[in-house]
Amino acid sequence: MPELDFCSPRLFVDAPLGAGATVSLERDQSNYLGNVLRLAAGDTVLVFNGRDGEWRAEISGRKRADTLTITAQTRPQDRLPDVTYVFAPLKHARLDYMVQKAVEMGAARLVPVLTRFTQVSRVNSERMRANVVEAAEQCGIISLAEVADPLPLERFLAGRDPARLLVFCDEAAEVANPVQALQAATAASGGIDVLIGPEGGFAEEERALLLRQPTVLRIALGPRILRADTAAVAALALVQAALGDWGGNGPCTPSPSS
Repeated sequence: MPELDFCSPRLFVDAPLGAGATVSLERDQSNYLGNVLRLAAGDTVLVFNGRDGEWRAEISGRKRADTLTITAQTRPQDRLPDVTYVFAPLKHARLDYMVQKAVEMGAARLVPVLTRFTQVSRVNSERMRANVVEAAEQCGIISLAEVADPLPLERFLAGRDPARLLVFCDEAAEVANPVQALQAATAASGGIDVLIGPEGGFAEEERALLLRQPTVLRIALGPRILRADTAAVAALALVQAALGDWGGNGPCTPSPSS
């Protein structure tokens, strides 16, 4: 793991970054730096935009923080492992938690899908994106996960790349060793879609549809039933350890030149 600066505040800015560039702060960002963190002109922060790496920036402004002057790059841009987290949406705070944890675990794309037993039918995509940014700011992440609009499970399955491995977490699956199962699937995996269903489980016709996918792996997450937000962390940890960037040599590990 690269050495990170966890002492300096980090801020996402939606502007090009480069030495000497000036970035105007939004009102809430100015308030956060000046009134919450008590930073003033001349203090420095780390900034990123998900495209140009991480940079150190100096605060400018008389009465409040108005602009940032980009000084030097602290980390080049990286990219996330090719892992898509697909999930049945939850309510409010638990959805916030699940999105934040998926970002921390390195998911590159978040796709909410609607199933028969999904608890909620409307998803606040902007709130999800705000949680993606917050998690990235707090955890030293410089690549932002993409947030897709919600769609029915059937439409997601019909539109996905059949060459990708679909890891289908099913409480009705036989309890076996999921790590061994994932490692055995390495050769078939170009990218990975990790699917967690609703807490009511999948309907039988949904399960049958999932099992008809061309490249699918059905696994259980241990002998106990997990809440959906807990299952997200467990499933992504297993996938990252077996096939992702935790081991450093899985099929979804970004190349050093990326």
